[in-house]
Order: sequence, then C-alpha cells, then structure tokens
Amino acid sequence: MTTFDLPTATIPTPAVPAPVSIGNGPDTIDRVSGRIAASDKAMINARADVNQLLPLKYHWAWEKYLAGCNNHWMPTEVSMQADISLWQQPPGPAGLTEAERTMLLRNLGFFATAESLVANNIVLAVYRQLTNPECRQFLLRQAFEEAVHTHTFQYICTSLGLDEGELFNMYREIPSITEKDAWALQYTQHLEDPGFRTGTPETDQAFLRDLIAFYVIFEGMWFYTGFAQILSLGRRNKMVGIAEQYQYILRDESIHLNFGIDVINSIKQENPHLWTAEFQAEVRDMLTTACKLEIAYGRETMATQMLGLNAAQCEQYMHFITNRRCAQIGLAPVHPATDNPFPWMSEMMDLKKEKNFFETRVTEYQTGGGLSWD
Repeated sequence: MTTFDLPTATIPTPAVPAPVSIGNGPDTIDRVSGRIAASDKAMINARADVNQLLPLKYHWAWEKYLAGCNNHWMPTEVSMQADISLWQQPPGPAGLTEAERTMLLRNLGFFATAESLVANNIVLAVYRQLTNPECRQFLLRQAFEEAVHTHTFQYICTSLGLDEGELFNMYREIPSITEKDAWALQYTQHLEDPGFRTGTPETDQAFLRDLIAFYVIFEGMWFYTGFAQILSLGRRNKMVGIAEQYQYILRDESIHLNFGIDVINSIKQENPHLWTAEFQAEVRDMLTTACKLEIAYGRETMATQMLGLNAAQCEQYMHFITNRRCAQIGLAPVHPATDNPFPWMSEMMDLKKEKNFFETRVTEYQTGGGLSWD
C-alpha cells in the first residue's frame, strides 16, 4: 500500500472581531463588551447600543408612546359639513363675524406650516442626538402625529375652499407669524449641520437649548393661544368640526410637551454641569421673549374683540402658561402670579374619541371594505 505524507496544516488563532460600525457615534455593534443593563442607558452621549429597546430605563417614554398609539385619529374621520355651511354664510349673525373669520384664517395660517417645522426638527435633529431607544420610539410616533396634524390643515383648507397660497404663505406675509417662525429658526441651525454631535459641554448645552425652544416654547407656549381661539368658537357651537380636530391636536401636543419636559429634566439630572446659573438666565430670557411674541400674535389675530374672547385675555393666559412652563423645568416664574382665564381648556384635553361617534365618518369600516386582496 502506498502512503502519502501530508503536510501538517497550521490553524490560525481566531482574532477578536472588531466592533462593526453601522452609523455614527453610538450606532456600532460591539462584539466584545457584556450585555447592556438599563443603568447603561443615557439621554445623550450614551455608550449603550441604541438598537436595544429592552431593558427599559425610561418607562415614562414607553408609556407616552403607548398613549400616543391609543389616541390615534385621522382628520377625515371628522365631518366638516356644519363648518362648510357656516363658512359659506355671509359675515353676520347667521355666520361668522368679520373678526372671527380673520382670527380663523390667521390661526390656520400659523398652524399650517408650524407642524411641518416641528416635524423637520424631530426627524433631522432631535432623533439623531437622543441616544435612548425608548425615547426614539416615541419620537417616531410623534413625527407621524405631526404629519397627521399637517394633514388636518390640508383637510380644513380644501373642505372650506380656502386660498391655499394665502394660507400656507402666512408665515411669510403676516408679521407676527413671521416673527415667531424667524425666532424659532435660530434653534434649527443644527438641522443644516450634518456634522453636529453632542459630546462636549458646549454642544450638549446647545442641544438642550434647542429642546427647550421646540418643546417648551414652540409646542408648549405658541400653540396654546391658537387652541384657545378655536376651542372658544367650538364652545359657542361654531366651526365644530375644526374645533373637534383641534381637541385631538391639543391632546397629542400635551403628550409631546410632557415628553419634551421629561427629556429636558432627565438631561439636566444626568448632566448637572449644563444647568448653570448663566444658562438658566438665558432660558428665562428665551421664555420672556417668546411670551412677548405670542402676545403680539394674539393681538394681530384678534384686533377686534370676539364674544367671550379678546387679546387681553390671551395675554393673561400666556403669562399663566409661561410661568407654568418655567416651573416645569425648574425655573422661577418670569411674570407675577396670575390666574388662568380659560379654566375650561383643561377639560378640552380630557376627551374620548367616541364622543361624537354618530357625527363623524366611520372610516375604520371604509378602510376595511376598501382592502384589495389581489
């Protein structure tokens, strides 16, 4: 028998695999470290894997995500027939007064583009910098809700036959709306900087400032005059379809606001060096300026008093709201203590979707019947 002497093969020792990058910053696969604990997570600059939802650390973020899902609605579920009929009436006792029509148009003009501005900030800036997966999960839900809100103003515009060019350009043509949006755009500069990253005291503070501008001021202050204006009409049985949609938006925005405040306070708690006396003074100045801009908007949208609502009440309401926002992020009030002139606003947030079940179009059934099984 013939034998063959085969060379002995040398088996190399396996090398320890290096982390595989799947993104920037914390978005890497680490094949060396141990499993992630909830305590490893952080709001910003986390070393933990942003792809691991569990274990949860910020349970409140997950609860707010679930609340948003449970509150799902679409504008086309709400009938606009009564609003269309009222809008088509000439100004006067049978329809809307001239003051009410002006207020309604300018109110819609602000919201029509404001929701898109907020959505852009969430998708292009906030989501990139928050390094916590449960908070990112909520942000995905919030971005969808902002799209629903923008859809709402398209639905209202087309239902009433409004001039879409006029409505969607008011942010450029109505001074008080322009001033608000121009102020807010100061805090979107990081949208245009793909290289911006948190990780230093300066950039961390810049991100915290942006969060305060958009959650506390834009969504937490500047939407509330508009809510009060439209819901005041609804309480008098005018423009009830629009008022119902604003109730749903108010409910959504209340969750957004509370989420933003929880994020801000968590960042402060985890990074106390950012919350300096100088930075607190700067934030107080921001809220003071924002309050003045919103008061000017209230005056321009309601140059003439309406039944049950006037610019002076909106000014008092904004002082009340501004002080409340200060307290929610741990600041002293910027205005003397004042009462809420619209106590009924809190009731408007406590609504059930089924309350007008027989007055709205049941699109759930339409959607099921419209399925294609091809």
